Amino acid sequence: MVTKSKNDSSLPHQAFIALGSNLGRRKKNITAALGALESTREIEIGAISPLYETDAEGGPEGQPAFINGVVSVRTSLSPERLLSVCQRIESLLGRTRDIQWGPRTIDLDLLAFDDEIASEPELTLPHPMMHERGFVMKPLADIAPNWVHPILQQTAASLLAGLGERDWIHESDE
Repeated sequence: MVTKSKNDSSLPHQAFIALGSNLGRRKKNITAALGALESTREIEIGAISPLYETDAEGGPEGQPAFINGVVSVRTSLSPERLLSVCQRIESLLGRTRDIQWGPRTIDLDLLAFDDEIASEPELTLPHPMMHERGFVMKPLADIAPNWVHPILQQTAASLLAGLGERDWIHESDE
């Protein structure tokens, strides 16, 4: 995927957003979500990980496989506003929240925002389960291996290594 680099001091915050899809044209859904993030004036796309295909974890049995990735962004938005933008994009792309951890056209999870730690009803930073999920840690470690989890004080690469070996499949034929 493409990496865009620009040092813009009006976008002082760095965040990481996980992207996932297991319904419809999965890669197209992720590309559309990236385009919507990019078109938001207060957001600049940075590094974009490769996309990986994984079985659905949790939720109803028999779900289609997901493709997952992570994108880094620079933004002038607050964490709450960035989450709101992500939720608006999900809605625009047909995400419904009928079944917890159910199938979805698009899933955008705010993983981390600078080194902030927050525990609010609507937003927990860093994402509370990210370090347990290979489908999050592998793409994050691809683009930011030296990022340090602000609570666990471990790098993305070391958190991924702690999850053990998995067979990762690059998504390329959709």
